Amino acid sequence: MTRASLDKQPHEVASMFDDVAARYDLTNDVLSLGQARLWRRAVARAVDARPGERVLDLAAGTGTSALPYAADGAYTVACDFSLGMLQEGQRRNPQLPFVAGDGTRLPFADGTFDVVTNSFGLRNFQDVDLALAELLRVTKPGGRVVICEFSQPVWKPFRTVYTEYLMRALPPLARTVCSNPDAYVYLAESVRSWPDQPALAGRLQHAGWQRVAWRNLSGGIVALHRGHRPD
Repeated sequence: MTRASLDKQPHEVASMFDDVAARYDLTNDVLSLGQARLWRRAVARAVDARPGERVLDLAAGTGTSALPYAADGAYTVACDFSLGMLQEGQRRNPQLPFVAGDGTRLPFADGTFDVVTNSFGLRNFQDVDLALAELLRVTKPGGRVVICEFSQPVWKPFRTVYTEYLMRALPPLARTVCSNPDAYVYLAESVRSWPDQPALAGRLQHAGWQRVAWRNLSGGIVALHRGHRPD
C-alpha cells in the first residue's frame, strides 16, 4: 500500500506496519525531527493515568506510547492489529499486556476502561466513526478519551511548507532509516487527507463523546482531542 484512500483494507495496513515494526519508533523520531517524543509527553499529561485505573492504548504499536501510563500505576493494555508490532512490543516490553484487536471490533466488554487513548492510529482505520464508537463502548461512564493525531497547521504559510515536507522530503528521508519507505508515502498522504481539528471534534461528538475539546501541538501539525463518556 503506497497511497492513502478512504477504502483502506485492514490486512494491507496491518501488513505495512508489520514490515516497519522493528525500526518504527526510531523512524518516527527521525522523521518528526525529534518532535515525536514531545508529543508523547503531551499525550501522557493529557491522559493523566492514575494508580488503579484501566487504560486502553489502541493502535499502540510496540507499546512505547503505553509505557508512561503503566509507570503511573494504571493497568495498561496495548492493543494493535499488526502482529509484527505486537511481537516487537512484547520483545521490548514484556511487562505490558499486548492484545491483538481490530479497533472497529474491540475484544473487550462494555465499560472496561477508565481511559481510552489513540496516538497517530485513528486515520488508519477503515471506518473511523465506528472506531470512535467502539472506544466509547468500552469506556466506563464518566471515563475519558484522548486522541493524538496529525492535523492541519493553523498558520497558512507554514501549512504550505509542511505539506511540501511531507510529500517531497519525507519519502527520501524515510529511505535512509526505514526498510519500507513506501509505507511512509502512504502515511504522508493519509495525513494530507485527514480532517482538520474542528472536523475531528465533530466526529467525536457524533460518536457520543461529550465535552470535546482540542489543543494544538507544534503549530497544529498535531492536535490533542479530548472528550468524556456521559455518566
